[in-house]
Amino acid sequence: MSQKEIEQILIRQLAGYLAMAVFIVDADGNMVFYNEPAERILGTRFDETGEMAAIEWATAWNPTDEAGKAIVPEALPLWIALHERRVATSRLWIRGFDNVPRFIEAVGFPLLGQGERHLGAVVLMWEAALA
Repeated sequence: MSQKEIEQILIRQLAGYLAMAVFIVDADGNMVFYNEPAERILGTRFDETGEMAAIEWATAWNPTDEAGKAIVPEALPLWIALHERRVATSRLWIRGFDNVPRFIEAVGFPLLGQGERHLGAVVLMWEAALA
């Protein structure tokens, strides 16, 4: 495991205490952690997947829009937060590793450290009601 910035360590620790689903990537886009509430949405425990490269997590859950059309990685809230360094939201379908489809809302935001250091991005997600 590579050396982590203090802000990354702290947000991971915070995520471990939250009841909302949190997914964290580093500045290179590698998924470095998701908490227990996210495990229920993603259909597997973090201990089972471990860290994951960006191209893996961006396609692992087969994201689709509300009409069932595949969403390219570059259109996902976490990807936008990471690469464009802005907040992004979306309602989308994912298929968990447990093969259960889930309709979720996701909010991605960039993770900036002191001195405006780009440290990665975070997504908060929850299962959403169909409108």
